[in-house]
Amino acid sequence: MLLQHAASAGSHPLSGTAAEWVWLLPLLPLLGFLVNGALSLASAFRFGPDDPSADHGHATHAHPASHAEAQDAPGHHHEHGAHGDDHHPVARHKFANLATLVGPAVLGASFALALAIFFAMQGAHADAPFVQRYFSWMPVGDLQIDVAFQLDQLSMIMVLVITGVGTLIHLFSVGYMQDDPGYPRYFAYLNLFVFFMLLLVLGANYPMMFIGWEGVGLCSYLLIGFWFSEKANADAGKKAFIVNRIGDFGFLVAMFLLFANLGTLDYVGVAAAAPSLVFGGALVTAICLFLFLGCTGKSAQIPLYVWLPDAMAGPTPVSALIHAATMVTAGVYLIARSAAIFAMAPAASLTVVVVGALTALFAASIGLKQWDIKKVLAYSTVSQLGFMFIAVGAGAYVAGVFHLVTHAFFKALLFLGSGSVIYAMHRAYHATHSHEDAQDMRNMGGLKSHMRVTWILMWIATLAIAGVPFFSGFFSKDEILGFVWQRAGHSTLADTTWLGISGRPILYAVYFMGLAAALMTAVYMTRMMIYTFHGPNRTGERERAHLGEAPWVMTGPLVVLGMLSALGGWLNLPSFAKFLGPAHVLDHWLEPVVGPATAMVARGAPEIAHSTEYMLVGAAVAIGLLGIAIAFARLKPAPLVPKSQALPEEGFERVLANKYYVDEAYDAALVQPTVRLSRGLLWRGVDSGLIDGVAVNGSASVARFIGWMGSQLQSGQVGTYAWVLVIGVVAVLGAFTLR
Repeated sequence: MLLQHAASAGSHPLSGTAAEWVWLLPLLPLLGFLVNGALSLASAFRFGPDDPSADHGHATHAHPASHAEAQDAPGHHHEHGAHGDDHHPVARHKFANLATLVGPAVLGASFALALAIFFAMQGAHADAPFVQRYFSWMPVGDLQIDVAFQLDQLSMIMVLVITGVGTLIHLFSVGYMQDDPGYPRYFAYLNLFVFFMLLLVLGANYPMMFIGWEGVGLCSYLLIGFWFSEKANADAGKKAFIVNRIGDFGFLVAMFLLFANLGTLDYVGVAAAAPSLVFGGALVTAICLFLFLGCTGKSAQIPLYVWLPDAMAGPTPVSALIHAATMVTAGVYLIARSAAIFAMAPAASLTVVVVGALTALFAASIGLKQWDIKKVLAYSTVSQLGFMFIAVGAGAYVAGVFHLVTHAFFKALLFLGSGSVIYAMHRAYHATHSHEDAQDMRNMGGLKSHMRVTWILMWIATLAIAGVPFFSGFFSKDEILGFVWQRAGHSTLADTTWLGISGRPILYAVYFMGLAAALMTAVYMTRMMIYTFHGPNRTGERERAHLGEAPWVMTGPLVVLGMLSALGGWLNLPSFAKFLGPAHVLDHWLEPVVGPATAMVARGAPEIAHSTEYMLVGAAVAIGLLGIAIAFARLKPAPLVPKSQALPEEGFERVLANKYYVDEAYDAALVQPTVRLSRGLLWRGVDSGLIDGVAVNGSASVARFIGWMGSQLQSGQVGTYAWVLVIGVVAVLGAFTLR
């Protein structure tokens, strides 16, 4: 039964507008998943013979699969589905054209509807959220959870990013995955991913968010391990799934604590009841820390970041979708959505800030020495997520969401641009039957003369992430660092203590850690561009003739993302840049959602003085330009040799190249002991020894012994029976006589 939305039908400004169709936003990609999933299954399904016995075990000869169906196991595909390493032509999937129509079309339709709802919200000027309830999900005593969607300014921003950037990634995938045997299966997973992400951001309560939260975890497992017959890909998918489950435990505990103490799990109800909690008390701090544990898993923060670099095992558009537009930003969204609670827990918020700063610095240092072009971007994502958590932890919720949006633009461009490079490299190696690594930057170089459009667009994204004026990342990163400096001067975080240390010096330290991470970001991103596009080409003489730009179905989305990366900062221009356009647009837009929580954290702090603001901006600009200058001065592509001729790193460079050996440490400290415990105690001790040995085999031995005794007594010889009878009679008579 369709329930009425939160405000009565005629009272909310969005009633009767396109917002009434909010349910269609996730339904469209769900329909795409069902259609593409059916196409994938239909291509693999074959009728057996009417009489199986007549085939004498040769049914496969009677019903041969099509070439595409026979190849629908991704064992011979590494990074790029269209150019596997077997160097044999692969026929397109017989349903590829229909999958091409359905997959991107449902996302495009969802984005168009999102735009219509956005314009309706702009015209309505609604401060209260628009909540539409569809049916009761868990009516259990005091626990009343509905399947409901909530539209407000925060969820609208997220929906636009997910559907807009997601549509571009789907279009890019049409060219990138064009000849992959699992083409419909790929789009089915991609559509399902977007469906769950939209559930995550549109749900009106924490359990609805949790469904989407778990759903994107499932889809990340499916997409990262898309070419699952290679063990490394399957292991990467399992790693992402398991690590995320650790974080999700924290999310569950936080929900239990919220319901037990506030009696509600709806966002509106939690925000209204949050002031009843003791400010800075143990309960609200515990709730926020458990929520943040969930964020560390989903958004790859220390110590649960290790799954994200391995997510590169999936196709490159998957990396763009996970890293830029959807899953990894879910933790940032969760804290922004829970701003009313986090504002009440300054110690927990300071924990978020510190972990975000450590993650930003740590991941940026690893990015300095990675050679795989996608691994550089993976650690860049981990680092940039650290910046977002610095912002939302410091109560600068708008700045965190602002960087989330600009990061979606330039990081999607960087990943898809690297996908174009990998596409070109695979095509060249495929033509010459070479088995060189198409993702290693040591095998690239000089690609700007072959891929000029991609070169220009990726430089735009690089300047944006490096914080060069006036690209998008400059405005959002500068705003984060400026807010950290301001919070260090006066805020609830500055007035609290963290592990016995005053919050003020911690925040100043975080500011300088942010500057250091920004410097390293500029260095490793410029390094990536120099080694990939500049200097002499190292691909090979024969391969060089086959290098070229990707098709326009792939390059077109890059152009759109390039414009967004260049101009995305206009979404929230600071006061000093108001000559470029309206200032603080995003601040005003998100004010109804996060404004009260931001004011609580700021504790009435005055605006930063213009002189201080100019100093902070100047420092951020100088750091970005310095990083680019250092990279150009120190890194010379001419002496670089291809991967096959390269010497292994030595000293600290080797430590960075091996990512501080964190994976090896986790393996030695956690994985191997768990495996040994499982094999020694659980398998050999409990399963084989106790259950199989004592219980099953032991009871069988007892039964065999009883049977053997019975068999000895039942010999079938009459003479033996007569003697036994005589002996028995004598024994009985003797017993009576002796008595």
